[in-house]
Amino acid sequence: MQGARKMQNVHESQHPLIKHKLTRLRDPQTHPVEFRELVEEIATLLAYEATQDIRTTPVRVPTPLNVEAEGVEIADRIGLVPILRAGLGMVSAFLNLMPIAQVWHLGLYRDEETLAPVAYYNKLPPRATVDVAIILDPMLATGGSASAAATVLKEWGVPRIKFVGLLAAPEGIAHLHTEHPDVSIYVAHIDDHLTPEPQRPDDPPRGFIVPGLGDAGDRLFGTGQ
Repeated sequence: MQGARKMQNVHESQHPLIKHKLTRLRDPQTHPVEFRELVEEIATLLAYEATQDIRTTPVRVPTPLNVEAEGVEIADRIGLVPILRAGLGMVSAFLNLMPIAQVWHLGLYRDEETLAPVAYYNKLPPRATVDVAIILDPMLATGGSASAAATVLKEWGVPRIKFVGLLAAPEGIAHLHTEHPDVSIYVAHIDDHLTPEPQRPDDPPRGFIVPGLGDAGDRLFGTGQ
C-alpha cells in the first residue's frame, strides 16, 4: 500500500472532511439517500483537488466600485466521463462546480469470472471535443475498467486524462499506472488489498476492495440484496 501512495501522479486526499465523510460511507447501515449525499459531498471536495492545474486565461471585470479587477476564466474544455453505472453518482458534484463541462458516458462492467472489463456503451463523437477528460468511478479495484476507459479516451484524442474515485486498491493503482502512467489518480483513500477467490459460500466475491464499502453501484441506487 505504501508503494501505491508513492507512485507518480497518485494523489490520496488528506482532507479531514473527506476522511470524516468516508467513514460514514463505509458503514453498511448508511441509507442509500445518505450514501448518495455523501458520495456527492466527497466528490465535490475531490473535484477541487483534481482541478488545481487546469489552464486559465486572464480577464478583467468591472466591480461595483467602478474599477476593474484582474481575474481568470477557465481555458480548458473539460469533459466528465462517468463509468456506468456507479460513476453517475459523482457527476452532479463536478457539474455544480463546472456547469459548462461536457458529460460523456462510457458503459463498462467487470466480468465476475475473469475480472476483465467488458464495454457495452460508447457514444463518443469521431473527434475529441475536450482538452481534459476526468474519468469518474467510485472504486478503483482491479483497474481494468479505468484503464480501458483511458485507452478509449486516448484513441478519441484527449491530450490529458485524470481519474477521480473514492477508494482505490493498490492493485488497481498499479494496473492503471502501468498501462497509463500519464493519467493522474485522485482518490479519497487507498485501501489495503482486493478480496481473493472465495473459498466458502459466505466469502465475499473476488476482486472487491478491502476494507472497502461494498458494491458502490448497489449502495448508490438501493439495488443490493
